[in-house]
Amino acid sequence: MKISETDILLLPGYGKTLPGHWLLRWRDKMATARVVKQTELQVPARKQWLETLIGEVDACEKPVVLVAHSLGCILVAHAAHALKDRIAGAFLVAPSDWDREGLVKEFDGGDFRPVPLNPLPFQSHLVASRNDPYCDYERAREFAQAWGATIQDAGQAGHINLESGHGPWPEGMMSFAHFMKRLG
Repeated sequence: MKISETDILLLPGYGKTLPGHWLLRWRDKMATARVVKQTELQVPARKQWLETLIGEVDACEKPVVLVAHSLGCILVAHAAHALKDRIAGAFLVAPSDWDREGLVKEFDGGDFRPVPLNPLPFQSHLVASRNDPYCDYERAREFAQAWGATIQDAGQAGHINLESGHGPWPEGMMSFAHFMKRLG
């Protein structure tokens, strides 16, 4: 599947996505990509985030590919069955494990807990790091297995964000291009 033939929805995670983050760079590089803008980034509510995502998917005219980071991955797992007939695939990067106590001091995961472990009804690929402070690699493998996603070991890549040195993240773009070919 070609990028130009899809609507790509970029789903940030918890908190503000800072300028230079790979998600924002991808938005700027792909004409059919846009960021799903959620409210309450510091105290997200699943129902509100789901409604926003469903509204964005409903507004799409082409097959939809989701690209999610961190809490955005968990949102995809919660929304999967409501969106199953409208999603061509999901590229999931550095999921955060909200079932872990004290993951973020300011937010306990709210109603995003427990993390759904049901198979996703569309193709998916999960990129996980060996030293992600928000999700152990073995837990990310459990997510991938439960969701039916292929998994990619990103090595010692932290949370695959600006703090871990992933602004441009060219390896991620290459991986995404391979995923898109699989959707063909």
